[in-house]
Amino acid sequence: LCRLQGFEFWRKTLKEARFVVAPMVDQSELAWRLLSRRHGAQLCYTPMLHAQVFVRDANYRRENLYNEVCEEDRPLITQFCANDPEVFLQASLLAQDYCDAIDLNLGCPQMIAKRGHYGVFLQDEWELLEKMVRLAHEKLSVPITCKIRVFKELERTVRYAQMLEKAGCQLLTVHGRTKEQKGPSTGIADWEHITAVRKAVNIPVFANGNIHHLSDVERCIQETGVQGVMSAEGNLHNPALFEGCSPPIWEMAEEYLDVVKQHPPCTLSYVRAHLFKLWHHTLQIHQDLREELAKVKTLEGLAGVNIGRLPFPHWICQPYVRPAPKEPVVNGDSQISEVKKAVCQKRALEDDAVNDTLSKNKQKKRSRNPHKNFCPEHKPKYVKCEQCGNPKGNKCVFNLCRGCCKKKAFKEVADCPSHGLRFKTRAEKLKAEEKKEEEEEEEKDSATETDASAALQKQSEARLPL
Repeated sequence: LCRLQGFEFWRKTLKEARFVVAPMVDQSELAWRLLSRRHGAQLCYTPMLHAQVFVRDANYRRENLYNEVCEEDRPLITQFCANDPEVFLQASLLAQDYCDAIDLNLGCPQMIAKRGHYGVFLQDEWELLEKMVRLAHEKLSVPITCKIRVFKELERTVRYAQMLEKAGCQLLTVHGRTKEQKGPSTGIADWEHITAVRKAVNIPVFANGNIHHLSDVERCIQETGVQGVMSAEGNLHNPALFEGCSPPIWEMAEEYLDVVKQHPPCTLSYVRAHLFKLWHHTLQIHQDLREELAKVKTLEGLAGVNIGRLPFPHWICQPYVRPAPKEPVVNGDSQISEVKKAVCQKRALEDDAVNDTLSKNKQKKRSRNPHKNFCPEHKPKYVKCEQCGNPKGNKCVFNLCRGCCKKKAFKEVADCPSHGLRFKTRAEKLKAEEKKEEEEEEEKDSATETDASAALQKQSEARLPL
């Protein structure tokens, strides 16, 4: 295949991008990418997409990539999570015409990645990863890139990167944290590992981790020698990070909402999550705004919400620096419990005396939907299915749930309009079609016989003497 590779790909296609917006689940959507590009970002990734769902679901492809095609949104790299070479290839083939490269996610450390067996939980399966990258490299018309996390051992991290390069990876993003560094244990990213990888491979390298200000970007490039720097949380709290400025949060929020309106549709949950990140420091002080922001259900409602000691006033965009992981206490657990209470303080629910019979989850739901009835006594009583005990269909002809009804209706060739089952109707329709075909065949046969007898009669008439 004729395509740009390695440094040539970075220089010509990616235009020597140094400031990169990371792939973030449900957070690096088109509107946010365009906002980030306005404020200095030179390259963006799509949110992490699930390769298997992308292959089988046309709506998923449309909503997450095809509908987001925009001339301003380039260069763009589409990221997939996958654990099967063929599925990853199929998804990449469906996406390659809408982006400049395909990225394989080998860095997601979340529990959902562990359950789905993808992301960083594939980092020990080198044979599988080599096959996935090599197959994509051979078949795709765009370059294949990878985003990884590091191992604790520096040498192993270097060999891991070299293996991916040899398999066909054309650009490598290295997040300088291990698989275990997440949540309260996030800690500081290790740039030493990134530096070692950069020196050991012959392809462009992006660094990820510890990026909160433009000065961090410049220091990272200087210390590690990487071609570009990727930001995730820093970008979410301040989309103007790469411009080197910290604008008032309402300016960023208003501009983002304007972009959302210009490029619909955008899922409301994405917009709300972005506003929570932008307003993080303000919401620590103005708790009432947190509740207000959580309850609104329209874009117009979000736009109508009014807006400890910090490096800047709370209304200025600035990063959220995670607290360092706490050292475990050896003797006794009283200090541990105090630490947990300090870190994990939750908002007090209103009307605790009134709502003490409801669970905390239902109390939160009631605060969002005050007119909804949560009293168990007033809930409708469902009649159980005669076979499995699940709630039966209200108008089911067999008094069963849908699953049991489907089995019975199929076995007895019957209909159940309540559950939308039409086995009898279909059978009768099929039978009628077969009968019609038989009648048409009989008509053809009789017509053929009539034609044959007429021809014989003509022949016999022709033989009679004049």
